[in-house]
Amino acid sequence: MDIILKATNVTKRYGNHTVLDKVNMTINRGDIYGFIGKNGAGKTTFMRSVLTLNYPEEGEIELFGNKDFSKVGLRIGALIENPGFYKNCSAYENLKRFSILYGADEKKNNEILDFVGLGNTGKKKAKDFSLGMKQRLGIAIALLGDPELLLLDEPINGLDPAGIKDVRDLIIKLNREKNITILISSHILDELSKIVTKYGIINSGVMVEEIEASELEEKCKKKLIIQVDDPDKALQILSDMVNLDEVLVNRKTIQIESPKVEAYEINEKLVKKDIKVLSLVTQHDDLEEYFMKKVGA
Repeated sequence: MDIILKATNVTKRYGNHTVLDKVNMTINRGDIYGFIGKNGAGKTTFMRSVLTLNYPEEGEIELFGNKDFSKVGLRIGALIENPGFYKNCSAYENLKRFSILYGADEKKNNEILDFVGLGNTGKKKAKDFSLGMKQRLGIAIALLGDPELLLLDEPINGLDPAGIKDVRDLIIKLNREKNITILISSHILDELSKIVTKYGIINSGVMVEEIEASELEEKCKKKLIIQVDDPDKALQILSDMVNLDEVLVNRKTIQIESPKVEAYEINEKLVKKDIKVLSLVTQHDDLEEYFMKKVGA
């Protein structure tokens, strides 16, 4: 597996306040890595550390296998906090100016604007763009130099549903068509769940968990919890309705993972066979519930 970013025990303090506390992170090539945490958890500080906008007191960060960031060059792009651009210039003029600043190839500017959906904005000034257009312009600027890794800090914050969809679709497009690995933070967890391949959950500067999206999906599967007076007999009755490999039994409690039939059908069959159903509860954690449990909120 080709590791794009590896952070080991990264610690950052401001005075007596520890903002990042021995943070470890691994991002592989092709990941869309969702960085989750409450306000003040340390997400932006970590991203700024990756960009050498601040310097950790302890630990280290490797990019593309290098600890020497002078060798990284334009292989990394970023949109941190609010996008910065020339408000009285058009989208094209902005890219031209930033191309000169970054030493990037100006010939690709029109291609980049078309890719982010701003190719038809003409001479319209950036200050007159909608919030969604401003975010896409910020991403366009971050794409100068054809980066392999893109850092996006709350890129859909404050957008309306249409703007959120535009940015979400753009992120997927960047990942699949441009093969760009992406580190993205967001408070809108439902939207993250639609695109992310891996999550990092941070709380008060501590990385609580890194987990693959597929593994999280497995953990958040629907569960049916049934309490009965005779679990062994109940299992025999249910053997033609559920996969016994997905059933756990603890005393009088039966837990069925991802039941293929409805709860009322199971209840009806058990009752007809004279099994006393003491309780029957369906559990289904979503990403937000899982996150809240992890951060103790």
